[in-house]
Amino acid sequence: MPVVIIPLLASLIVGGLMFLVLGRPLAAITTGLTDWLNGLSGGSAVALGVILGLMMCFDLGGPVNKAAYAFAVAGLDVSNHASLQIMAAVMAAGMVPPLAMALSSLVRPRLYSPAERENGKAAWLLGASFISEGAIPFAAADPFRVIPSMMLGGAVTGGIIMATDVTLSAPHGGIFVVFAMDRVLWFFVALMVGTVVAALSVTLAKEFTRTESRSPAAPEAGPRPATV
Repeated sequence: MPVVIIPLLASLIVGGLMFLVLGRPLAAITTGLTDWLNGLSGGSAVALGVILGLMMCFDLGGPVNKAAYAFAVAGLDVSNHASLQIMAAVMAAGMVPPLAMALSSLVRPRLYSPAERENGKAAWLLGASFISEGAIPFAAADPFRVIPSMMLGGAVTGGIIMATDVTLSAPHGGIFVVFAMDRVLWFFVALMVGTVVAALSVTLAKEFTRTESRSPAAPEAGPRPATV
């Protein structure tokens, strides 16, 4: 039952729901977001970078993140300078959340559970590899402080990438495709600045809004009953 039957039935049920119920709405949302981004591509490059950075960090691999990524990959063309800038902004911003959570859990470990601190160690490699999902355990545990902080850092990174004319011709790989980047120094500057901004934001949010659990005071010991 736990090895074959239950996983098989669960996969059939979830797959059926995705195909029959959720598939079309999610596809419509993704298409709408992509069309909206296509309409923005002729405007300010920095504003577009900020918007892409916000989207990449909004749901960490969900429909909004994937719409921004699909927009960058679909338009990727080595002969189109603007498309290479967009790809650089999307990749750099997507690397920010795992790196920022890894940095925050390293600097302020007391704000995180032991499991989160272990996740923070793995998030260094995930972030460097452009796997935004490395920050999902942190966002799932504390979405209202983690996600806005990550979006702030991603927006800063995306804006810097576009402002400094960084380009990237590879659709994935993180720091391991440095050979496909132009203006590499500015890529890492944008990545580090956004990571520090996001890490600082989430650390301050946790530091000043956390609620400490206090154990109830022990009752004062009264006189012991006399023993016979």
